[in-house]
Amino acid sequence: MSTFDVAVVGSGPSGASAAFHLAKAGLKTVILEKETLPRYKVCGGGFVYRGRKNMPFDISEVVDIEFNKVDIYMGDKFHFVTERENPIISLVMRDAFDNLMVKKSQELGVELIEDCKVTKVVNKKDVVELETTKGAISATYVIAADGVYSQMAKMAGWTNDTRTLIPALEYEVEVNDADFKRLSKEIRFDIDAIPAGYGWCFPKKNHLSIGVGVIIKDDKKIKEYCAEYIKFLGIEEIISIEKHGYQIPVTPRTDGYVKNNVFLIGDAAGFADPLTAEGISNAIYSGKLVAKAIAEAGDDKEKAAKTYTDIIESTIMPELLTSMKLAKLFYGSKLVRKAIMKKYGQRFSEVMTDIFMGEKLYPKDIMGKLKEKLKEKIISI
Repeated sequence: MSTFDVAVVGSGPSGASAAFHLAKAGLKTVILEKETLPRYKVCGGGFVYRGRKNMPFDISEVVDIEFNKVDIYMGDKFHFVTERENPIISLVMRDAFDNLMVKKSQELGVELIEDCKVTKVVNKKDVVELETTKGAISATYVIAADGVYSQMAKMAGWTNDTRTLIPALEYEVEVNDADFKRLSKEIRFDIDAIPAGYGWCFPKKNHLSIGVGVIIKDDKKIKEYCAEYIKFLGIEEIISIEKHGYQIPVTPRTDGYVKNNVFLIGDAAGFADPLTAEGISNAIYSGKLVAKAIAEAGDDKEKAAKTYTDIIESTIMPELLTSMKLAKLFYGSKLVRKAIMKKYGQRFSEVMTDIFMGEKLYPKDIMGKLKEKLKEKIISI
């Protein structure tokens, strides 16, 4: 049986981040990945600057396109543009991005076991034993970084999924030269391209990532909405298209992030931003935070669990709670959205861009102020 200080299950941004920082702290770490890298991963691939600037290494080699300008639309009436000196959003293909992060962790001594599926979790006095398709693994700590459908969470004792999952569709679309030239000039978000959600068009090197997400409710017509959004974008010819459906956790788990020396991070914990559904930056951040908690605790498992819980509650959670309230207000009523965008559209776009850039946090007192101003505005509509 192979023995490690920490076993990380999943090689996405959260898992690779955790492994990198654990190895940097001198802990013997292994990544268990059920597929073989590089592997395709369904994701729009929009990496915001607040996440990129905190990366411990350069990722330029896997960035398809950088955008210092973002266009936010709401139908044909509202169009808001924000610009910054540094790239607001860097577009990546997740197969290359995730693979780079894993390779950087391997350079620090992390062992990678691919094509390795965990089949059983056995909690013993001092260690957690994982039965896998590549043999048994023993570790003092285990990190579940296996995404939104985390099987590790189920095997480790999380019996109820308290996260809110929203449906999203993403199409990898190859279009003709004229359409690609036109649509590759901007990264755009279209509010109300889908009821209670938004659409996005992200240009990659040779194709477009086009998608829609329902933020508030599970709408069975999401495929129709995505088709309508493609038409709305004015695409005349589709040369090829790959369609992918997936779920995004837009609320965190309410029943804790640690059980029996297993720690949840990234989408497994539900750390995507509820307002924007962006999850890469918090995935990477949570990986760093769990590594910090484990490294500081050493073999004191109770301390590691408490430290991780406390640090999540003081860093990520306040942001998510405010974003959850804003998402409920913004997407819950078309009248409210119209009032916000008509009166404060540019300001709203600038604040969201500042958050993307890591220059601001979600303001804690924003709800009371918004409600007061919206009452005045809605009465006049």
